Amino acid sequence: MIKKVDFIHSAVCEPHRARTKEILKQFPHIRKLIGKNPLTIFAIIGLVALQVSAAWWVSDHSWWIVVGVAYFLGAFADHGLFVMIHECSHRLLFKKHSVNKLAGILANTPLIFPSSVSFEHYHIKHHSFQGIHELDGDLPNRWEAKLINHYFIGKIIWLLFYPFFQLFRLSRLKEIKAFDGWIALNWIVQVLFVTLILFWLGPKALVFLILSFFFSVGLHPLGARWIQEHYLTHGEQETYSYYGSFNAVAFNVGYHNEHHDFPSVPWNKLPQLRTTAPAFYNSLYYHTSWTKLFFKFIFDKELSLFSRIVRSDRGKVILADESKPDIDCVAVTKA
Repeated sequence: MIKKVDFIHSAVCEPHRARTKEILKQFPHIRKLIGKNPLTIFAIIGLVALQVSAAWWVSDHSWWIVVGVAYFLGAFADHGLFVMIHECSHRLLFKKHSVNKLAGILANTPLIFPSSVSFEHYHIKHHSFQGIHELDGDLPNRWEAKLINHYFIGKIIWLLFYPFFQLFRLSRLKEIKAFDGWIALNWIVQVLFVTLILFWLGPKALVFLILSFFFSVGLHPLGARWIQEHYLTHGEQETYSYYGSFNAVAFNVGYHNEHHDFPSVPWNKLPQLRTTAPAFYNSLYYHTSWTKLFFKFIFDKELSLFSRIVRSDRGKVILADESKPDIDCVAVTKA
């Protein structure tokens, strides 16, 4: 086995803009899928209510029940809320940006840690500057990749504490605003929510919500989503979709190639992109099991945090705006 010591460097554009143009040439009516889905707010309200109700229920049960419900129920609910925050970050619920932000803050409440508004800042950069290390927060730090590398125990620790590793990436993303009034509001709402949970429902309820959060993004089959999206599991294909059964409870977040190609298509219409243009998506490698991928990542020494594409030329980027299909790689200067 050859130990990876660096990311895979690419001198070409990320693949999504070119594919979007080709799809629109062959299927111009696909533009009709672009739009808002205001009904998503009811999914947010339902998931928040589910988590609060579950926190109330486990507060009178043993710690084993707290952990079990967090793993088998809470993790899925929180993962769904992460997808809802993702939808809000792309403004796919309502026309007004501010209302989408408020919906994202609501979805954030059971997740304990304030992240909705900040996620929007960093995620939009990920779309526009995919693979640019100083702008794409989805890429691991180099020290992070060296520390974890291909080691089994390292990958376990990385998945278990994935949110903290993400926090360590923020210092390198210097062009992204770290704090504003919306982030302050996000923090205030979270502090109030956590205080109320602790006061009314007690410590077991709070621990349940914290465990649900960590299971939803880390040491759980759901954590394989972060591997599925951009880690190089098959050659140097840069983005992967997942077409397994968990999409039913994950709001189609597995349709990741489709999402990157058309980020203004809401979650409920993403499968229609694949059925409309099957030749474009079925020809790409895709995953069918997050559970299988979870164990593959942990045990396969060929897979490491260095299994990612990076590009150093920030002038060769793609704007994440499919309303401008004639734009290829465009020069982007620092703000």
